Amino acid sequence: MRVALIQMTSSDTPSENLATVKTYLSEAAEKGAQFILTPEVTNCVSASRTHQSQVLRTEVEDQTLAALREDAARLGVWLLIGSLALKAGDDPRFVNRSFLITPSGDIAASYDKMHMFDVTLSETETYRESDGYRPGGRAVVAEVDGVSVGLTICYDVRFAYLYRDLAQMGARLLTVPSAFSPDTGPDHWEPLLKARAIETGSFVLAPAQTGAHNASRGRARRTWGHSLAIDPWGRVLADAGEAPGVTIVDLDLALVDDVRRRLPSLAHDRSYRKV
Repeated sequence: MRVALIQMTSSDTPSENLATVKTYLSEAAEKGAQFILTPEVTNCVSASRTHQSQVLRTEVEDQTLAALREDAARLGVWLLIGSLALKAGDDPRFVNRSFLITPSGDIAASYDKMHMFDVTLSETETYRESDGYRPGGRAVVAEVDGVSVGLTICYDVRFAYLYRDLAQMGARLLTVPSAFSPDTGPDHWEPLLKARAIETGSFVLAPAQTGAHNASRGRARRTWGHSLAIDPWGRVLADAGEAPGVTIVDLDLALVDDVRRRLPSLAHDRSYRKV
């Protein structure tokens, strides 16, 4: 399977970001990608809840989702929209929702980010994602050309049990679209993704936001970049570095069976008491 990781520096203006991602989608398809993945909050990176309330839409109304569904059909590719920030409609909070789109433009599956990024990294870097976003509550595995794919988003990567559950649900490929903090990125990003690949014997695909994000309102954000593709043995197949763009990587899916045969740890769970 040939896949493409799109790395972006999304602003807080959805129309600008849509134009950018459409260009990258066409480039990826021209390079033969069958499965294209975009990063977390592809449509809008913003720290201002007021601004988000003004520019975000519900899933039914969202122009980015509609346009990218049309592009997937036009290009005949599978597309993971890493996530879109959307209004929930029935809740004052937003949702952070990943969409798997078929080559006919249909929504095959969606997943709402489950774990909220509520952290204090330093005196100047504090995040309270749960103040603005409603967490999801279900694990999602879907099919891409007969390959089972487990959907996750960014901060989920710190919760190993989710990835083990996805693998035991049949996932052979795990997606981790992200807007990772540059405070933790240098030390945590690659080791966490490698661990999730090794623990489950799965490919891990992690398209990321990168750089300094323009903000018309509120605090401007920075993200780590370094979109990664990692094989089931924990080897890095591709690292996009810090520049926006398209990274192509070919996956030998037979490697999943080989690694899981040699290290069948998914079948070795044991129950235990906590004392």
